[in-house]
Order: sequence, then structure tokens, then C-alpha cells
Amino acid sequence: MPKILVIDDEKSIRRSLREILEFEKYQVDEAEDGQIGLSKITSEQYDVVLCDVKMPKLDGLELLQKLASENNEVPLVMMSGHGNIETAVEAVKKGAYDFLTKPVDLNRLLVTLRNALDKNHLVTETKTLRKKVSKSGDIIGNSKGIEEVKALIEKVAPTDARVLITGANGSGKELVARQLHDKSNRAKFAFVEVNCAAIPSELIESELFGHEKGSFTSAVATRKGKFELAEGGTLFLDEIGDMSLSAQAKVLRALQENKINRVGGDKAIPVNVRVIAATNKNLHQEIEKGNFREDLFHRLNVIPIHVPSLAERKEDIPLLADHFLNMICTDQGNALKDLSEESIKALQQLPWTGNIREFRNVMERLIILCDKTITDKDVKKYTSFN
Repeated sequence: MPKILVIDDEKSIRRSLREILEFEKYQVDEAEDGQIGLSKITSEQYDVVLCDVKMPKLDGLELLQKLASENNEVPLVMMSGHGNIETAVEAVKKGAYDFLTKPVDLNRLLVTLRNALDKNHLVTETKTLRKKVSKSGDIIGNSKGIEEVKALIEKVAPTDARVLITGANGSGKELVARQLHDKSNRAKFAFVEVNCAAIPSELIESELFGHEKGSFTSAVATRKGKFELAEGGTLFLDEIGDMSLSAQAKVLRALQENKINRVGGDKAIPVNVRVIAATNKNLHQEIEKGNFREDLFHRLNVIPIHVPSLAERKEDIPLLADHFLNMICTDQGNALKDLSEESIKALQQLPWTGNIREFRNVMERLIILCDKTITDKDVKKYTSFN
């Protein structure tokens, strides 16, 4: 049930608003002046505040300023029996969600409250999502290999140097690429990912460079490719070892000239992107087999970053377990579970061929299937069918 605070020095107005709002299934609290209202707002959680402008001790506009200085984002709807355009404009400028004149129109009041509650919900949801994104974007661990990766990211991210990230499937190559982008001067622009292994060879060039209308049977309209969509930002070519040789040649040309041509087009389009590539393959071996261009390899491999497998950094498992335990329990709305010391040792003894991706899945499985404390017996039982 949404909770609303009504701040007004007139008892009759507070009473009438309470009756209306409680009838509409709102929980209502009252304050007879701005000072008491401020105290309630700072000590309790409200979804919306209805506040009179003219009040003793602390008027509505002063209350607005104090809430703004404290970064309190509760939607505050101002009310005044002496309403004029200047007061309304000043209130909105200082952060009021809306301005109502007394006597308050019932329909207008209810619509304003619904909109303010929607806004408050969106603000809360956005904060939660940002928190999730920032948490999921952290590189967890303090092993020697991971510390070296973190140090390289800090040095390389502010530059425009191309980076080639290597490592096994599920080891966190995309996470490294995102960190490089987020810590770069291009962070305010797009991070565009292309999974080269997931796109058929006959479509990869159109996906990367776009196409002109009519350039092939299904090209019913002109379409921008990933190079253009990443303009100003970062283009992440994941699993580049699986890219066709013809597409490799065009990528090489784009890197050399900072220009691309759409499929079926003659016009050279300038592009300004930072290219980060990743692969789980040994590109030196692929070059020897004739599957990968050596000149493209040298263009991409300005800064090599190798992400160690989980088997190479098992000392990070306690930190990773705690991280995923907190994240998954929070996401699923479950009570936080405990991991026994024996269960951590049991997790460290597993081979982890699927790396971090497999580890996260196992942690989610344990959280769902186990009781409050996860034991070594649980680990053995529920990882026997990996």
C-alpha cells in the first residue's frame, strides 16, 4: 500500500485529504508544519509527499530546498490556496513534482498521485538496475593473474589502442572488454558487440558494414552495420577466430583506413571506433592453418590481455562464491544463505571446465536446492551432474 505524507498547517485540510486518500486505499501520515514534515521524511519512507506552500517554521519552498540538498528524491506535490504562476514555476524549478491549487480538485489530485507513484517506481527500478549493472560489471578476484588483468585495464583503457583478449570460453573476456570501454574516454558512446561465431559467414559482412537497399534479395532497405552503430564508441568483435577470411580482409581495410563500404555501396564512409577483439582460439595456430590472416592479427594484437581460466585461479573461488551468493539471493528475493568452509574447499577441488559461467550456474543451483547453510555434501551432490 503506497504511503503518503500530508503536510499542512490547517487541520481540516489534513483531515479531508486523509479521508479521500484512505478511501482510495492509500496509507496516510500527517504533519502540521514543515519542520515536523521534514523530520518525518528523513526518518520514514514515503512514496509521495503532499505539501502546503505557506506554513509556519518551515514553508514548502524551504522544505524543497532542504530535500534537494540531502538528495532526497521523494516526489513532492505542492499545494497552495494563493496559487499563482510565479509560485508554481518557482516550486517546479526547486524540484517539486507538481503544483495543485486549493481547493484541490479530486480527479486532478488522484491523477497526479498515480503519476508521481509511477515516477517514484521508475526511479527506484533504475537505481536497482544500475546497482545490478555495476555489480555484474566488477572483475572479482585478487589472484596474481586477475590482478595483472586489472592493472592492464587501468593502463590501457584511457588510450585508443586495440586490444586482443584471449582466454577459454566462460572466463570473462566480454567483462574485460566492457571494463576497457567503461573506463575509456569513449564510455559515453555505444559499446557494440558482435559475436562472430553466431553469425553465418554469408551475413557477417552485412552485419559489420551494413548494406544498401537492393544489394541482395532480402535487402529491402538501407541498413547501418555495427561499425557505424559504434561510431565514437567501442566495437567488440567476440570470437574473431571464427570470422570468414573475406570478412577479415574487409575488417583489415577498415582498421587501416578508418573507412568502410556498405555491402552493395560504392561510397566510403569514415568511422571512428575503437576495436577490441576476443577469441578462445590459438590464433598463431589458426594462421599456420590458413584460417586467420597474419596481417589482421598484428593489427588487432596491439595490447594482448590473457584472461586466466578459473582452474588457474582457484584462490579466487571464496570471493566469487560470496559475490554470486549475494547477487543471486538478492535478484531472486531469497534470504541470504551461508557457505560452510568445507563447501568452499569442495568448490575449489572441482575442475571448472566451463569457468566463471559454469561456476555461476552451480552457485544458482546450490542456492535453489540447498537449505540455509550450503555444505560440502551439497556441493558433491549437486555438482555430480554438471
